[in-house]
Amino acid sequence: MARRAETIELAVLGLLHEGPMHGYELRKRLNLMLGWGRVLSYGSLYPTLKKMLRSGLIEETTAGAAASRRPRIVYQVTEDGHREFERLMSEVGPAAWEDDTFDIRFAFFSSTDMEIRLRVLEGRRTRLQERLERVQQQLTITQKEVDRYAAELQRHGVESVEREVRWLSDLINAERNTPPTASGGLPDAGPRAEHQ
Repeated sequence: MARRAETIELAVLGLLHEGPMHGYELRKRLNLMLGWGRVLSYGSLYPTLKKMLRSGLIEETTAGAAASRRPRIVYQVTEDGHREFERLMSEVGPAAWEDDTFDIRFAFFSSTDMEIRLRVLEGRRTRLQERLERVQQQLTITQKEVDRYAAELQRHGVESVEREVRWLSDLINAERNTPPTASGGLPDAGPRAEHQ
């Protein structure tokens, strides 16, 4: 649960790094970022926002609204929040390439130094290659013991991980072979949907 809150915090800081947003817009953008498998409820978002307000990472203002509606609360990142976002994005280690946080970090790679991007991509690829090796060994052992549907599910898992490893390898090669653009990212990393 703590890791999920940290992931939401990183995503909120990254989105507010781009500009102020109200809670509904933040939730909508976070759900797009997290993907269909991990829908974020208001019950998860608002406690995180309150914690971030108490920590001084974000602040709230009210935006004018029509007389019949109450004013909307708009969140924006503070200087402390900008520093925390930069600190989090510069961290390299297992937490950076785990399933829970990799996608969020990847979404904000344009705010990250190329060396850090490479280390995170390489760490993610190594983690997936280890996972692939384990799954392939299990597949070989269990293929004779399970029915065809269970074997198909295992095969699907292997193919998904192989696809993401290829995608990561392509990104790593592009990072190494392409001069950085002014924003610090790749000029065109290509579609990402294939790895999911």
